[in-house]
Amino acid sequence: MADSLFLEVTNIESDVLTGIYSEETGRPQPLRISMRVKLKALDHYGPDNHLSDSKNYMDLKWAATEGLPRGVHFKLIESVADHICETLFAQDSRVLSVEVKIVKLAISEHGEEIGISLTRERKG
Repeated sequence: MADSLFLEVTNIESDVLTGIYSEETGRPQPLRISMRVKLKALDHYGPDNHLSDSKNYMDLKWAATEGLPRGVHFKLIESVADHICETLFAQDSRVLSVEVKIVKLAISEHGEEIGISLTRERKG
């Protein structure tokens, strides 16, 4: 069985133009975004390994914030998750799969987490 390395960034809050209902369109909605990224792992990680031997966590955060195109309205949060996955695949060929969880904060009434999870594996 091969080793696996997962990087995780959770609970990033980002305002994104998304939604299909009239009260949702035209203004950004707050989303809580979490990601789990599977990378190709090295055979060993020692005290002298460099950041280039892994992936910078800030790249994940960027994909869920500044990496989302400004002024683009995503009808579905699934489309937001898809864009994040594709951004992470384009950033680094070592990314094998991406799981994105998105919670729509504006529709929660009693602390529920209403949203989606999308897992995508690198094609090819």
